[in-house]
Amino acid sequence: MPWIPSPRLVNLLIAMTAAAAMAAALYLQHTVGLEPCPLCIFQRVAVISAGVIALVAAVHAPALTGRRVYAVLTALAAAAGVVVAGRHVWLQHLPLDQVPACGPGLDYWMAALPMQEVVRQVFRGSGECAKVDWTLFNVSLPEWTLLLFLGLLAASIWQLLRRS
Repeated sequence: MPWIPSPRLVNLLIAMTAAAAMAAALYLQHTVGLEPCPLCIFQRVAVISAGVIALVAAVHAPALTGRRVYAVLTALAAAAGVVVAGRHVWLQHLPLDQVPACGPGLDYWMAALPMQEVVRQVFRGSGECAKVDWTLFNVSLPEWTLLLFLGLLAASIWQLLRRS
């Protein structure tokens, strides 16, 4: 019979992957000088959320029902990340004449608008979100992040559906 990692180990790996992703994002911001756009910030919130939930699940190591609850919560955070990163990738692939104009920025929106309107403005995107500042193997940062979220979502769904 093949070795199957324990639910606790899988949750720990999810948490470590999220921590590594955040470390990479902070490195790119503070060392390379890439400033995060509003969609990037929302993606960071989703990565942190998935990682914290998975870490709590790894430390708690609950029985089957609890594992499934944590798996659903982690999957929801990862799915939110898929939505935000997918929107970001979509904006980056728009023709130049269809890219939204740059807005005043997230700090201004948070100070001047209600939270519901801030979320609406972020999802509309702006010119800064459509700009590709960095690539690795010709894949942009939002595309890498989308792949990360798809992996976290797959691991969470596997945790939800597994029997042992």
